[in-house]
Amino acid sequence: LNIALEMTPNSAMAYNLRGEAKFNLGDDENAIGDFEEAIKLDPKMAQAHSNLGFALYNLDELEDAYFNFSKAIELNPDDADMYFNRGVIKSELQEYISAIDDFSRSIKLNDTDAEVFNYRGVAYYSIDRYKEAIEDFDQSISMDDEDPVKYENRALAKTSLEDFKGALEDFDKAIELDPEEPELYNLRGVVRFNLEDMTGAVVDYDLAIELDPYNAVYYDNRGLARDEMEDYEGAIEDYSISIELMPGDPETYYQRGLIKIKIGDKYDGCLDLNTAYELGSDEARSAIRKNCK
Repeated sequence: LNIALEMTPNSAMAYNLRGEAKFNLGDDENAIGDFEEAIKLDPKMAQAHSNLGFALYNLDELEDAYFNFSKAIELNPDDADMYFNRGVIKSELQEYISAIDDFSRSIKLNDTDAEVFNYRGVAYYSIDRYKEAIEDFDQSISMDDEDPVKYENRALAKTSLEDFKGALEDFDKAIELDPEEPELYNLRGVVRFNLEDMTGAVVDYDLAIELDPYNAVYYDNRGLARDEMEDYEGAIEDYSISIELMPGDPETYYQRGLIKIKIGDKYDGCLDLNTAYELGSDEARSAIRKNCK
């Protein structure tokens, strides 16, 4: 392509192709220069606008990516992928209703892409329209039943509707497909906690921690379950590890303080509540008034 451009320096196609080669090598910044040159030579090249949008997206230049995908749609309004690409950008900009419109246009032009249904489902989920989200996840899974993310997304939507048994089934399937992802065990643990299966919840949090021992949330969640099981020493241990990992979280101090007071360690418990209050917990303020006179 370099040789081609030496021979024909005004070839928009050659610039676009060289930009694609650079893009595929991960050289987004230099790819952008080639795509911009292609557009300068041929402003109506929809693919160059789309390619420029992808490169800008990789550099987190979302507004500029949005503009270029919109331009690509203006030049080629019958390309389903163009609407999908712009919908992804809109979702990241939290323009979910407009994103749903783009995903719907994409589906109208091509209803065979499982990813478009999945992304539209996520957009519906983001605006609390859980039933529509589940319908899209159902459709996406019917077209591609080997993607753990799709089951995870549907499980989250079911959890929001308090369909915990349905969510549990989906997390089971997601874990079957991706057994090395710690967040799946954590989320399944949350569902089991809501089903009052504390033993199962702790087992899941154990697995999540085994895979990722530096995530404070996993220790917080296991601490809550252990508290419910009256394993207070275990809960205090979990909250203490969480505090080491994330010392600025007031909720952890608050929960540990309550447990310490519950087992009779009022002095240390009140110290924890005071720390939680200093970190901004209004709940801790009320607990101090009640327990630390």
